[in-house]
Amino acid sequence: MKKQYLYKSMLLGITLLLAGACKKDWLERQSRTILLEEQAWNDPKQVVALLANFYDRLPVQTGLQDINNTGADGRIAQWRDMANFDDAMWSGQSNEDGRNNIAAYGFDNWRLWNYSLIRDINLALENMMLYGTKLSDAQKTQFSAELRFLRAYDYFELVKRMGGVPLITKQLIYDYSGNASALQFPRAKESEVYDFIASEMDAIKNELGNDGSVSRANRYTAMALKSRAMLYAGSLAKYNNLMAAPITTPGGEVGIPAGRANEYYTKSLEASKEIINSGVYTLYRANPDPGENFYEAITAKSGNREVIFVKDFLTPQKRHWFSYDNIVRGIREDNLGSSSISPSLNLVESYEYLDGTPGALKIRTADNSDFIYYDNPQDIFANKDARLYGTIVYPGANFKGLPVGIQAGVMAWNTATNSYTVVEGSDLNTTYTDGKLLTGSSGPHRSIQEVSNTGFYLRKYIDSRARTSTRGVQSDVWWVWFRLGEIYLNAAEAAFELGQTGEALTYINAIRDRAGFGPNSLTTLTTDRIRNERRAELAFEDHRLWDLKRWRIADRVWNGNVSNPNAMIYALYPYRVVRPGDAARNGKYVFVKMIAPRFRSPRFFQLGNYYSSIDQQVLNNNPKLVKNPFH
Repeated sequence: MKKQYLYKSMLLGITLLLAGACKKDWLERQSRTILLEEQAWNDPKQVVALLANFYDRLPVQTGLQDINNTGADGRIAQWRDMANFDDAMWSGQSNEDGRNNIAAYGFDNWRLWNYSLIRDINLALENMMLYGTKLSDAQKTQFSAELRFLRAYDYFELVKRMGGVPLITKQLIYDYSGNASALQFPRAKESEVYDFIASEMDAIKNELGNDGSVSRANRYTAMALKSRAMLYAGSLAKYNNLMAAPITTPGGEVGIPAGRANEYYTKSLEASKEIINSGVYTLYRANPDPGENFYEAITAKSGNREVIFVKDFLTPQKRHWFSYDNIVRGIREDNLGSSSISPSLNLVESYEYLDGTPGALKIRTADNSDFIYYDNPQDIFANKDARLYGTIVYPGANFKGLPVGIQAGVMAWNTATNSYTVVEGSDLNTTYTDGKLLTGSSGPHRSIQEVSNTGFYLRKYIDSRARTSTRGVQSDVWWVWFRLGEIYLNAAEAAFELGQTGEALTYINAIRDRAGFGPNSLTTLTTDRIRNERRAELAFEDHRLWDLKRWRIADRVWNGNVSNPNAMIYALYPYRVVRPGDAARNGKYVFVKMIAPRFRSPRFFQLGNYYSSIDQQVLNNNPKLVKNPFH
């Protein structure tokens, strides 16, 4: 009886408590940790925070964005992919030596199908209009334009990898009917995706605002995207159709009609000129030394009117490890710092001499009977395109105000054989029997990990300030998405393709003048020269792969043949000459060109690599999708 009474009393107490709570709206209080739609979309700060999340999720193939191993959405650190092509190789820890032994690029390489970002942007566009009743019309217009820019940029990253993809511009809502066909869209034509990007940029360019910003999209950021995307579309329309067997699908998901090439080139040129003629941006020329100036054109944040759009790293929590992972070995500031990405001799020799002659280094005499002897290691690079210095640390150069000791060993003269004996140290910073340097503190070395295997180190994007290659400080050097140097090259290429050679020369010569060639260094222009200018100017800025793909020459440049010098990675090893009694040679420096010792397999790009494969699970979920060719 007592238990029954106690139970009834507890039940009555709970009932009274709940009744009182309802009376006081106790259960209707707003959460302090959950934002309602009305709160989020009526607070400009919350909208900007969401935009920041979307900017951070924009995809990239190589670069600093994913430098901290994983991004916010789980992406791996893709800067390592700089070592996967022909401008560099891997010299870091041996557990990633697979980058030097890529038997063939996989058909899933560069695959992207990130419709989660498209969905979130579409949701944001609709919800802001539905719930943002307290935002002004001007705020809604600007935020919407910025969201549309981000969506278009993502579609560009999709189309350049996959070809035509479904164009989804509204959120898709499943009705739980068991029939998902309403959510299954076919792939748009490749041309339709490029047309969408162009029309979106034209529609929003005057609504973006953000004048002067380099980290949020503005009018000129939109035109920079249009400049690049339309150049890609024009190239695909022209060069894909020049192939013996053009890569196409019956529905146009892959393949752009040749007749549209000039239309796209014209749009690219117009967008480029809108930026160039605006006067808002100028080629960086703050440093009288052309090599240092080019390095600063990428890294300088103060007074740099060349950069158009960047991903910045402003706070300690957002700094990155790129300098720590790629600093010159001999001047590393942290005992665990690494030297992972090693530029190739292939890239070094793409930089011309200032007299306009090809960039092959002068290593042997004309009759190949002897070495050419240099007083100092850096002398072999004299009178080279200044962009070489601004991009690469080569033997004899300085970095962080310190000399870089790059020496592979000695060439010791053997009087008995009347020839040189190559002597290399088993470690770094070693001494030869004459008491002088044998192998430098920065190598190169044939086998030691985290030491350049090619004889070169990165300068571009490596922070030159003190302690920035340490775990404690790290670097805030930004990643450049768009800069005026690229826009000049886009304009030059588009103008040349349209037969406007004089205008193309104006843009190319402006770029070359900044590199130390002087004004009007070129009077004639060829396709190959334009392509080499892009390689020299834009190295390690995530253009090389996409350029070779859109020109439809990647399968020829990287053909998997060991006899093809473009498919192999070459190194340059400097040696000090030990030849007592020969004043003309003793103590001088000579150089040996070789296939990089840790490089194992020629680069092999197949026809099926021009468009990445679509994941089978995606195909299973949407039977309206057609596969890409060769997959």
